[in-house]
Amino acid sequence: MNAGRAPMIQYDPTAAFVPGAVSPADLAVLADSLDAARREILEVDGPLFEKYTLSPQSTPLPTQKVPLDAGFLELPARLLREYRQDRTGSQVGRILATAARLREANDRVVVLGIGGSYMGARALMDACCHPYHNELSRRQRGSRPRMYFEGNNVDNDAAQGLSDLLNDPEHAGQPPRWALIVISKSGGTLETAVAFRIFLAALRKGCAPTELADRIVPITGDAGKLFELAHAVGCREQFPVPDGVGGRFSIFSAVGLLPAAVLGLDIIALLEGAVTMNEHFATSSVAQNLVLNYVGVAHLWEKRGRNIRVLTAWAKSLEGIGLWYDQLLSESLGKEGRGATPLTVVNTRDLHSRAQQHQEGAPDKLITNLILQQWRRDPLTVGMSDWNQDGLNEIGHCTVPELMSAAIAGTNQSYSEAARPTADLRLPANDERSIGQLLQMLMLATVVEGRMLGINPYGQPGVEGYKKHMKHHLGIA
Repeated sequence: MNAGRAPMIQYDPTAAFVPGAVSPADLAVLADSLDAARREILEVDGPLFEKYTLSPQSTPLPTQKVPLDAGFLELPARLLREYRQDRTGSQVGRILATAARLREANDRVVVLGIGGSYMGARALMDACCHPYHNELSRRQRGSRPRMYFEGNNVDNDAAQGLSDLLNDPEHAGQPPRWALIVISKSGGTLETAVAFRIFLAALRKGCAPTELADRIVPITGDAGKLFELAHAVGCREQFPVPDGVGGRFSIFSAVGLLPAAVLGLDIIALLEGAVTMNEHFATSSVAQNLVLNYVGVAHLWEKRGRNIRVLTAWAKSLEGIGLWYDQLLSESLGKEGRGATPLTVVNTRDLHSRAQQHQEGAPDKLITNLILQQWRRDPLTVGMSDWNQDGLNEIGHCTVPELMSAAIAGTNQSYSEAARPTADLRLPANDERSIGQLLQMLMLATVVEGRMLGINPYGQPGVEGYKKHMKHHLGIA
């Protein structure tokens, strides 16, 4: 399939234009600055990253470009190209083969990682799998394993609870039917390292050494603690965290693709969706470019004091994407005393907890609605009933998607009447190709905004502080 022909997600900022505050003319004034940021990313960052990767000694990076983790830009296209040239030996081919092996041999797979090392995979599971995937029988899951995420906290009871599931006493004496995917570039992140030690010990109790090696798949750098530990265990397969791809930008590497493939998701469509967005970003005019328009609207409102970004997911399945984006935006732009504060909500659920504050609280928010154009399942109907004490027969002919559409329209109208800016980001469907577009769009938009603000969107110096002090309190180096 030609990825360029995939239906595009749509961005409509009409309701973000508030008379006397922000207008389409204001956005047009930003066109040159937005285009300059795009050219910097495509014509400066991309080539400089390639040269530096090939020869770091002879291509020193300018101070303002350190770090330069621009590898995410061309990663989807490169992986697809390599896969089409070598279906078995390429990284995508190996991911697909490893995923098939893990699916066949295991009923549960635990993904260990923190931050960008797990949030992308969790978002993909939530968006593209059955909402109660882990509760279904193996037959109902299409023989795909249940998936759990740990190593993202130091929560004693959560770790114990997962251990209870994995070591079910009903299967005592039988070989374990679970496996570990452990993700850490260095292996030095304490939360993930501790979880790996605990779950490795649990897995080791029921496995022969050769079987143990088959049930652990590390995704790590080509050196470091996890690399060495994986070598000592004798892991059958290992995948890289690519150099020049920061954790929060790594969803289209093995970090996100292997868990997605284990769940049976179409990772080729994910990559094709990302390539589609890259092509749109590079070739569309500023006026028609949804990445640049998205950034432009956010930039205009932030200059006017709207420094809280509310991403409203109008489907529970999209909440994980919002949480992934929270981390992406926070760590990329929350620097030098600047950067918007992201907040994910799910409607209509959170209309009963946050709507009052959003509508009549401090005027410091830009709201972006993330809306599905097409639901995965056939529409439910409210239906007629002999018991009409609830008064719902009046809307008995309505479907649940129609109720959601009315809620979106009604909420937007209320916000408009209160001069609260909103924009709509519409997904053609809740499928891998659309999700691939969306994730790449949000990564591109984050980097564009960083360049617009003069903030390096790569690196996360603030996160390193807690790690250092935590280790100090524990008395370790």
